[in-house]
Amino acid sequence: MTDTQSATTQLSAQVAHLATEGSTLYALLKDTDTGYWTSQTEFKKWTTWDIIAHLHFSDHMALTSLTNERDFNTLLRDIGHSSGLTHYTQQWLTPQNSTPLSGPELLNRWYQTFEQLCQALAQADPEQRFQWVGPSMKARMFATARQMETWAHAWAIYDLMQQPRTHSDALEPIVNIGVRTYAWSFRNRGLEVPSPAPCIRLLAPSGTTWTFNEPTDTNSHTESIAGSAVEFCQVVTQVRNIADTKLLVNGSNAKAWMAIAQCFAGPPEDPPAPGSRVPRAIRII
Repeated sequence: MTDTQSATTQLSAQVAHLATEGSTLYALLKDTDTGYWTSQTEFKKWTTWDIIAHLHFSDHMALTSLTNERDFNTLLRDIGHSSGLTHYTQQWLTPQNSTPLSGPELLNRWYQTFEQLCQALAQADPEQRFQWVGPSMKARMFATARQMETWAHAWAIYDLMQQPRTHSDALEPIVNIGVRTYAWSFRNRGLEVPSPAPCIRLLAPSGTTWTFNEPTDTNSHTESIAGSAVEFCQVVTQVRNIADTKLLVNGSNAKAWMAIAQCFAGPPEDPPAPGSRVPRAIRII
């Protein structure tokens, strides 16, 4: 298999992970009680409507980057001239004198754009880099970033609805992002990156063990993180505070990282306060 064929195969697999993430969220909300659309979640007090609106506009931005670089640059400029992304999204979805979209209407609009994005990613040149708010990315990483954001934001909705959530080893790309952004989490805050990075051993949903940063003489016992891959992803996406997980964190470097871990682009964000996003009756299957 050539390098190009390998890149194309890997991209196809990642787009499939993204498509599954979106279709699962769509299925959860398609027949949900309409009251959930206006109920506040524990994520910045956003409603379910707000979260799907954010995902919709982010997917629209990604689709624009993939299909028209000039339009993407114009979009970034317009957002920069507005009162922030959330405000711009509201205006984009509800132009002046128009009727706000209902939850089901918004859901259908988001999912239509989402499917178009998946199709565009599947057809993209796997070696081409596409613009984004942060560094440019190849299509495979683009698909991974969209999977990560969809997975992370969906947690607020699952928590609100007190619904259990299932996982598969398709979670591995999000784990990889989390591991790769160890240094970024510190640099994004203007902090020195501590060395060595911790050895990481995570239990995948299938029961497989995923290991990163192979043990060395300096980190095998003093710097390590072990536990559930799901909980690791929750921490690096700032869905849960490290104190609300069962992850075993040893060493000053590992503890400092888990306190500020951030695997997504943008200015520094703080994780939720301990206990603030652990609703009762939630099970992780």
